[in-house]
This record gives sequence, structure tokens and C-alpha cells, in this order.
Amino acid sequence: MNILHNIPHIDSEASGPSYSVRRLCQQVALLDHDVTLACLKAKHDIPGVKLSIYPSWPILKKFAISHKHALSLSQHASKVDIVHNHSLWSMVNFAAGFVATGKHAKLVTSPRGTLSPWALRQKKFFKQIFWPLQKQVLERANLLHATSEGEYKDIRRLGFKKPVLIVPNGIDLPKLSPRIVKDKKVLLFFSRIHPTKGLEALLDAWASLEKDYIDWELKIGGPGEDDYIKKLKDQASKNKSNNVKFIGPIYGTDKNLIYRNADLFVLPSHSENFGMVVAEALGHECPTIVFQGAPWSKLEQERCGWWIPNNSESLNNTLRAAMSLPQTELQEMGARGRRWMKRDFSWDRIGEMMNEGYNWIVKGGKPPSAVKFE
Repeated sequence: MNILHNIPHIDSEASGPSYSVRRLCQQVALLDHDVTLACLKAKHDIPGVKLSIYPSWPILKKFAISHKHALSLSQHASKVDIVHNHSLWSMVNFAAGFVATGKHAKLVTSPRGTLSPWALRQKKFFKQIFWPLQKQVLERANLLHATSEGEYKDIRRLGFKKPVLIVPNGIDLPKLSPRIVKDKKVLLFFSRIHPTKGLEALLDAWASLEKDYIDWELKIGGPGEDDYIKKLKDQASKNKSNNVKFIGPIYGTDKNLIYRNADLFVLPSHSENFGMVVAEALGHECPTIVFQGAPWSKLEQERCGWWIPNNSESLNNTLRAAMSLPQTELQEMGARGRRWMKRDFSWDRIGEMMNEGYNWIVKGGKPPSAVKFE
């Protein structure tokens, strides 16, 4: 098949769509499909995938407007079998919904977390204005894609009836390096530094615990806006927290070392459609604590972490229980987590599941088991 993926940009080094969409394209291309990725910004080439980058308007940049992109998309929609539209709310995404439908291409749309209740409350006035347009784009899709059961429920809660293919993001399992000997055990937060991540609650929880766990330190890493990071540092200072380190954005092998030498990972996010950093932590054998704003309910079933209510009391109690465990037990939990990632989240498996969805909407026949209708 000839498949065109569409996304505003993949220019971030961090986890999220810049990683997962790029890897999905690469994996689908390995299944003997011709794959193109259309976007306005990209940081790296993608092996086996044609990358089409279009100029955007120099004004109103946050809307991702590009008439050359829209024109090219309209032309491609008559030639390709699939247009796979990733994310919502930008003109790049609106264009896919309006120029692809009614032509040869089947339209697949992946909201990628943009329909969660928390996400819809952000920039609410803008989203209320554009909702009629965005709703039409979603209704025009032949197939919707959710990365978790939680995102599937978000789609149905908003009244969309189209079939939904549930396929998680994948993970490239890292080669494990030996753990280093440290003075203190490490509680790690590593993700985008943003208000959705619940860092204020984490810092307050840490302030109430650190005097009882002097052999632990909290490390907070990831990219973010300078003003917001300063606000968090001021909060840590006001809390008189001593064992907190802001380590900034870290990439490549250095990021692998940060995960590998953490003893416990925490993600107290209000909302995540998937949470790639959880998969990354588990892939490095680090047990995790995750708020129920992220779709990781199987952490406890797989005995590699905690999936807890989104409140400060639950976070405090769980951190206390986890940090009281022997290090050997934490490492055993982490090892179980890596085995889970290898079993259920390999890119080979994810590519095959997505391919089954593509084949079904193009060729018909029995729907894949990962498709839900109600």
C-alpha cells in the first residue's frame, strides 16, 4: 500500500509523537509499504520513509498553516491508499480531514491525547470556537486510532461512533548498562516540564517525605519553559527541600543512563494518552508510580509499579511505601517491567497491529481483534 502520515511537526528530541510517529512510520515501511511523512518541521530523516517538509506561514505559527502542505495533501489523497492523521487542532490536521475525504485515500485519525477531559480544558475558548470544525474532521475518518483503553473511552464519551483501533505506542528496548554505585537512591521524574505533569504535587509530597528518607534524592529532568521551571525551583526552595535536583533536558545515551540508574520513576500527570516515559523507565528496569491520568492500569497486575488516584494523599502514601522497599525488591519489580515491555510493546508487534487495521479499511473482510465498534 501507499501510506501518507500527516503531523504538524516531529522536531522534538523528547518522547511523544516526535518519537512514536517516526518509529511507527519506520516500522510500517518495513512491511513493504511505501510510506511518506508530511509535516512542517522535522529534526531527523527516517530510514525507509520519504519525508516531505512544507513551509508554514511566518505569522500565526501556532496554528501550523501551510497552503503548500494542503495543496500537496489534496493531490496525494487521490493517489495513496491511506492518509494517517496524527493529533488534532492544527490547520495541518484540519487539512487532512477536509481534503482527503471523498477521494481514493482512506482516512485514519489518531487524536494522541488531545480529547482527554484535561486536554480539552486547556485553551478552552480556542477549542470551543474550533470544535465544530474539529468534530467534522473526526467524523470524516474511516478509522480512529487510540493508544489505550482510556483514550478509546474519551473518543466514545464525546459521541464519535466510528470504529476505533486500539494499538499502543511501541518501545525500542535499550541495551542495559551496569548500574553505578551511588551515594543516594534516586526517585526520577523525566518528561516534559509542563503543568499537566503534576510537578507541584510531587514537590509538596517530596517536602513531606525527604526528612524520613535521607538516603534518597529527587531528580527532575526534561525540557520546559524557563519561567515554569523557575516557578518549580522557587517552590522547592520555599519548601526547604535539599535533595532535589533539576537536571534539565537530556538525550541519547545520557538519557539511558539517567533511567538505568534511577531506583524509582514517578509520573503524576493529570492527563496522558499513553505516557512513553513510563515505557522507557520500565524498559530500563525501573519500577514506576503513575497517576490514573495515564493509561497504565496493568502496572500492578504485572507487579512492576503502582497506578494510583490523582491526589496528593495517594501520592504521598505510595511514595512512602515504595521508598521503604528494599532495593533488591525494587530491582525485581523493574526486571518484571522490562519483560512486560518486551512481550507487549515491541515495535514489531505494534507495526503488525496497525497494518491489520490498514488492510481492513482498504480491503475489507473480518475486522482485527483490536478494533472496537461500541
